[in-house]
Amino acid sequence: MGLTALQTQGEVQDKAQGKALGAARVGEYRGATTAARFGDPQAEWVELRSGCGVYDLGFRAKISLAGGDRVRWLNGMVTNNIRDLAEGRGAYAFLLNPQGHILGDLYAYNRGGAIMVDTDRSQMEKILATFDHYIIMDDVEVTNLTEQITALGVAGPKARSVLQRAGIAIPETQPLQIFDATCQCDCDCVKCTIVRGDDAGIESYELWLSPSEVRKAWDVLAVAGAAPVGFEALESQRIVSGVPRYGMDIRERDLPQETEQARALNFNKGCYVGQEIVERIRSRGAVHRKFTGFIVEGAAEIAPGTKVLAGEKEVGEITSAASLRVAGEEKTVALGYVRREAGVPGREVAIGKTRASVIQLPLDLALLAQPERILQHHPA
Repeated sequence: MGLTALQTQGEVQDKAQGKALGAARVGEYRGATTAARFGDPQAEWVELRSGCGVYDLGFRAKISLAGGDRVRWLNGMVTNNIRDLAEGRGAYAFLLNPQGHILGDLYAYNRGGAIMVDTDRSQMEKILATFDHYIIMDDVEVTNLTEQITALGVAGPKARSVLQRAGIAIPETQPLQIFDATCQCDCDCVKCTIVRGDDAGIESYELWLSPSEVRKAWDVLAVAGAAPVGFEALESQRIVSGVPRYGMDIRERDLPQETEQARALNFNKGCYVGQEIVERIRSRGAVHRKFTGFIVEGAAEIAPGTKVLAGEKEVGEITSAASLRVAGEEKTVALGYVRREAGVPGREVAIGKTRASVIQLPLDLALLAQPERILQHHPA
């Protein structure tokens, strides 16, 4: 796993405070080495929820698909509708094997003359190998642009105003809309492409730009008021939003409908690899288990793989968890799979020896602050 482009450029500077943030702890995340935290990860998560955070997205890979058959071919490869994807729009999708199991997840963006595929670096080699396997006589040119394009993320209720102070005009956009940024300043501007994020919990944007400009963009955003955020806080936000991560919450043994990610599926697009299994599941009824959330009062150490129990019966397993402070109280939020009959929001279960309740995703933080309302809001 290599350093992200931002990490290769030395200590990230907090120019708003006039000092270097050299104490940032780094770690391996989604196939790259990047900042885990700059200080207190809880405070960084609060910035994402109530202010504005800037974070390194260099752990994402970029793959360009060109050629006359690119749309038809990719539409026959993934679970979502690429054929009808308007220019400047994106879609989230799964890549399946013929048995319907999930080989990876990705975003695909229609850039007019090409389709840009965005995925984790940890998945890049598998996805490239799968693409290569299925391109036979098709006019499709695959180009790995990961070393030519990196990205920063900006998120929080103040994200748009911070970007505007940085000289980047953000029009009214929809989730997964992609556009070239318009700079309104007279300086030596950073040229970038903007993607509106699809996390329903917070307003977010991705800035795709050249690795040579990522440090300058980071510094400009810091001066404009964005707080540095590491991947530990990003994980907390992901878990609260109920977004599964491939390789942790989504594994190759999982089936699409088990993940509860309806946004990745289209049942009117025609054939694609693994489509027969997906359609068979839909026509015969729901799968036996589903991806869901759990809440525990207090801070709890919950490891992935911990079993979920209803009474003495094993009904599921945990895939990821995060402990948070909400309204001055410690809470632990976990994600995982549970049998559908046991996965009713408000249902009391045990995670190992720890008491927990099933919750609806994405998590309502108002309910998180008042746990007695979870049962009232989601009666069993």
